[in-house]
Amino acid sequence: MEGAMHADLGDGACAVATHGLTKRYGDATALADVALRVPTGAVYLLVGANGAGKSTAFRALLNLERPDAGRAEVLGLDVSARGPEARAQVGYVPDRHDAGPRALTCGELLRYAAAYRPTWDAAYADRLARALALDPAKRVGALSKGNARRLQLLLALAHRPPVLLLDEPTDGLDPLVRRAVLALLAEHLADGPTTVLIATHHVAEVESLADHVGVLRGGRLVAQLDRDALHRTVRRYRVRLADGREAQRTMRGEARDVAAVLAAEGAEVREAAPLRLEDGALALLQEEVPA
Repeated sequence: MEGAMHADLGDGACAVATHGLTKRYGDATALADVALRVPTGAVYLLVGANGAGKSTAFRALLNLERPDAGRAEVLGLDVSARGPEARAQVGYVPDRHDAGPRALTCGELLRYAAAYRPTWDAAYADRLARALALDPAKRVGALSKGNARRLQLLLALAHRPPVLLLDEPTDGLDPLVRRAVLALLAEHLADGPTTVLIATHHVAEVESLADHVGVLRGGRLVAQLDRDALHRTVRRYRVRLADGREAQRTMRGEARDVAAVLAAEGAEVREAAPLRLEDGALALLQEEVPA
């Protein structure tokens, strides 16, 4: 894969943004000068391998991790100075499946959450509980991994926050429940303006929802672009080589620039095809980026 390393989304209205965000654990760098830009109302897919820094970035956005450098903003609030206020605007599903105090029942935990969330929609919470088949009498500590994830999703959605941070939201769910959860999320987005930042390995699942993509590799944000730019600039090319053979190459860049690069190598473009969001995101993830 070849071409420009990074396409910035600019400095327009962003619901979520980081500025030079850097986090180290001893000698290991989890995040390095990360500048996320999540436009208001976007569904932004953050792609990266395990250990790339996705969960660290989410925790930094909630002021649950203090960065070594840089800052994070949610709805214009600097989270290091106004953490509680920022967290009140966010529905969060963490990477871990710890849904809350183990001794409480699901019903007790939901009532507790409702008391601290002024925007809690009780009717909506009941509807989500039915759709997710959650037993209010079940103790949180006795929930399976999948049921704990369902409870976390309900807690994230029921107060109808303007921002959702969803870290592997379908992890632990069987295929049928995954489909139901994604349908609920699509309905939630249709009901009102919401900005969503999703980290997931299951890119195909959220392909119909996502309109922006960011790629984290080794703690660095190596690509960030909207869906149209991805389709326009990341393509699979069928080329005729100088020796007459044909080959396929996935390359990144404007079509005329790619054609010029190939021509300089003695190759001719025969056909160019855009990639699905999943394939484009994976191509960016696997791209070798110059230092």
